[in-house]
Amino acid sequence: MSSEEREPAGVPKGPTRGRGLVVSRRDHPPRRDADRTRFDDSAKKGPRGTARDRALNLLSFRDRSRRELERRLRQAGFEDDDVGEALDGLARVGLVDDARFARAVVELEAGRRLSGRRVVESRLVAKGVDRESARAAMAELDDPGAERARAEELARGRAARMAGLPSDAAYRRLVGFLARRGYAPSLCRDVARRALAVDPVDDPA
Repeated sequence: MSSEEREPAGVPKGPTRGRGLVVSRRDHPPRRDADRTRFDDSAKKGPRGTARDRALNLLSFRDRSRRELERRLRQAGFEDDDVGEALDGLARVGLVDDARFARAVVELEAGRRLSGRRVVESRLVAKGVDRESARAAMAELDDPGAERARAEELARGRAARMAGLPSDAAYRRLVGFLARRGYAPSLCRDVARRALAVDPVDDPA
């Protein structure tokens, strides 16, 4: 059989798979450069919408401090000037107000969750409340009697769930629980003793 018979005209040389032909990669060059160009172009366009619109969207879910909004907007790709201008405008109409936000945090933590002063303060810091607003809001918690009253209410509710435990185990757990909620160690011990009716002479500590 001649070479012409073995390789009919029009059929490319090279390996085949089944009845189809293997197409060389050279016929389809990689598209990495084009994909990278499209990615770079989209990155240059920046964030969608305006900084003000993005801030309003964030505030539609819950109130936030100015610092938290600044951080979220910068993470979204907005320029510092645009962020400052947007938040200044929202502050002028009362939508961004750290003093109001700080009071709401204090009310939630101390009023509803019965947290101690230390935890309330840490929540304000974590949420980005400025120092002056935080100090003014924390002034509501300066009364030692109010701090003890919150601790006692919290301890009574927790102690009711420890009725089946030995007194020493219940005492340790209650003291630890109160400490995690932001109360001073001496107050935790005293309140726990009263809530569990533990005699100070028999104090497990």
